Amino acid sequence: MTPRRFASVDALRGAAVAAMLLVNHPGDWGHVYAPLLHAAWHGCTPTDLVFPTFLFIVGVSSALALGPRRDAGAAPGPLRSAVMARGLRIVLLGLLLHALAWWLLQRPEFRVMGVLQRIGICFVAVGLAAVQLRPRGQWALLVGLLAGYGALLQWGGGGLDKPGNLAQRLDTAVLGRFAYEWDPATGVAFDPEGLLSTLGALATTLLGLVCGALLRRGEARGLLLTGMAAALVGWWWSGWLPFNKALWTPSFALWTGGLAAVALAVAHGWIDHLGHRPWGRAFGVNAMAAFAGAWTSSVLLAASGVSGPLYRTVFGPVGVWWGPEAQSLAYALAFVAVWAGIVRVMDRRGWHWKV
Repeated sequence: MTPRRFASVDALRGAAVAAMLLVNHPGDWGHVYAPLLHAAWHGCTPTDLVFPTFLFIVGVSSALALGPRRDAGAAPGPLRSAVMARGLRIVLLGLLLHALAWWLLQRPEFRVMGVLQRIGICFVAVGLAAVQLRPRGQWALLVGLLAGYGALLQWGGGGLDKPGNLAQRLDTAVLGRFAYEWDPATGVAFDPEGLLSTLGALATTLLGLVCGALLRRGEARGLLLTGMAAALVGWWWSGWLPFNKALWTPSFALWTGGLAAVALAVAHGWIDHLGHRPWGRAFGVNAMAAFAGAWTSSVLLAASGVSGPLYRTVFGPVGVWWGPEAQSLAYALAFVAVWAGIVRVMDRRGWHWKV
C-alpha cells in the first residue's frame, strides 16, 4: 500500500526548514531582532517554535509512512530495521557536519549532540512506536513520557535554573567537553540538544505521531481540537513548569506541538481541501539537503574568510540606512533566498535527496 502524501505536510515542513535557515544564519549574531533569537532561558519566542514544528512533522510523517504499511500486514521486523537504519544515517550526517565545522573553523572541542542527532533519535523512537503500538498505546506513551519527564525536572533536585538543574548535571557527567557549552575551569557542561531534554523533544514528536494518525483518517476537526487542547494544557502547565526550549519542558512540548498541530490543520484545509499553492513545498521535499547544504556553505564561507567582506560590502548600505539589525536580517534573508532557489531547481528536476 502506497502511503498518501499530503502537500500540507510538505509545506509546513518546508516552512520550518526555511525558518531554521533564517534564524541560524544571521549576518551578525551581535545584532539580531529579538523575535529571531531564542529565549535566554525561560520563555518562548517565535524562534523557539521552529525546531518543535519540524519535530512535530517528523512524527506526522512517521504516521503517514508507517501506519499504512503496518495496517496492511507488513512484517514489523523489516519496518523496524528500516526505521533504525534511517535514524542512524541522520545521526551520522549530524556528526559529519559537526566534524566539518570542528575541522575547518578550528573549534577547540567536538560537539557530539546537535539538531540532526536529536532528529535521528526522535525519528527512531517514534518510528518504533508507530510500528509496535496501536493508537491507544501511543497516547499512553505520550502521557507517561510527559508526566515522567515533568516529575524528573521538578523533583530530580537542582531546580530549574540553568546552573545545577538535572539536565545540566547529566550533560556534565556524560558529555563533558563534548557538549555545546563547556567550562574548562569548572568542568560544567550543558547542551540545548542534550541527553535528558531529548525526552521533551520526543514528546513533541509523539504528539505529531498521534496527530498524523488523525490526518490520515481524515479527522481534520479532531486534529484542530487536539492541537488546541495540547496548547491550552501546555499554557496551563507553564504556571508550574515554565516554557523552556533548552530543557524542552513538558509545558513547552505541549505548547509548541499544539500550535504546530493547529498550523497543520489550517494548512490541510487551505492546501489539501481548497487547493491553494503549497508555499514552502520545495524546502519540505528536500529538507535534509537544504539543512546540510546550508550548514556546509555557511562553514565554507566562514572558513574561507569570504563571509565577513561579503557581509560588509554587499549588505553594508542596509546597515547605514536602517541599522545593524536590518543589515543582519538582510543577510539572513538573502541566504534563505539562495537556498530557496536551489531546492526549487532540485524539485523541478525531480531530485529529492533522502538520508
